[in-house]
Amino acid sequence: MLTGTQILIVGGDSRQLQVIKKLSELNATLCITGFESLKESFSGVQKVKMSLELFKQSRIVILPAGGTDMSGGVESTFSTNELKLTADVFESIPNDGMIISGAANAYLKNYCEMYKIKLVELFARDDVAILNSIPTAEGAIMMAIQNTDITIHGSTNVVLGLGRIGLTLARTLKGLGAKVKVGVREPDLFARAYETGLTPFYIEELHNHVQDADILFNTIPALVVTKNVISNMERSTLIIDVASKPGGTDFLFAEKYGIKAILAPGLPGIVAPRTAGRIIADAISQMLI
Repeated sequence: MLTGTQILIVGGDSRQLQVIKKLSELNATLCITGFESLKESFSGVQKVKMSLELFKQSRIVILPAGGTDMSGGVESTFSTNELKLTADVFESIPNDGMIISGAANAYLKNYCEMYKIKLVELFARDDVAILNSIPTAEGAIMMAIQNTDITIHGSTNVVLGLGRIGLTLARTLKGLGAKVKVGVREPDLFARAYETGLTPFYIEELHNHVQDADILFNTIPALVVTKNVISNMERSTLIIDVASKPGGTDFLFAEKYGIKAILAPGLPGIVAPRTAGRIIADAISQMLI
């Protein structure tokens, strides 16, 4: 139980509702800010306006999956008010304080380091990332179905990257009867792809493996789907890029060339917010208890 633990939740989307519910059930002293339009109520949870006093009283601060922007702004689906973590906010957090976020950019990392605040990036944890790969894969395939006029079964798919998302995505496509080629950089991943029954190739040879692709999925957060690669594709090929912004695709050239390319980061929160929220809530509660 978290009885007596003061926790502040700042902004977020519907995934945060699962976090609020879980922590409330564990009897945490819970305040939420940036939820003015939230109609759902939770026992023992206080809706409050953002203030420095709030942060002074809270040893644990929970941010949305995306953390902050580069000016400290925090997004919230349930508020039109500005939520911003300024230097004063970080300074007011207790010395033994902790900020929990899905991801963290340089702004958040720098201020946490400056004020000696422990920063936990949930999406950097293997357990969270692997579980999140499931709704990411399902969401990417859903987008492929919505944006093509063919079945996944029998289609030729290229998956770039065999990390936590790439492996789940490639396995799921294969399970649906697709032909799956996987682009990797390391020999051990090449071997793993082969062992899994996929068709591996090295990223350096990508331009030679896209001519017959119906769908290309990119999970690599670096520019790998270049002009050279795109110009070797059929114009009917669909590109779905699930890497974090700005993705790994030359979207401008793809548009000029006549190929549809979709940047789709953050799919868990879009296609399965309840499941994604439970993953985050379980990880936070396990960490705090």
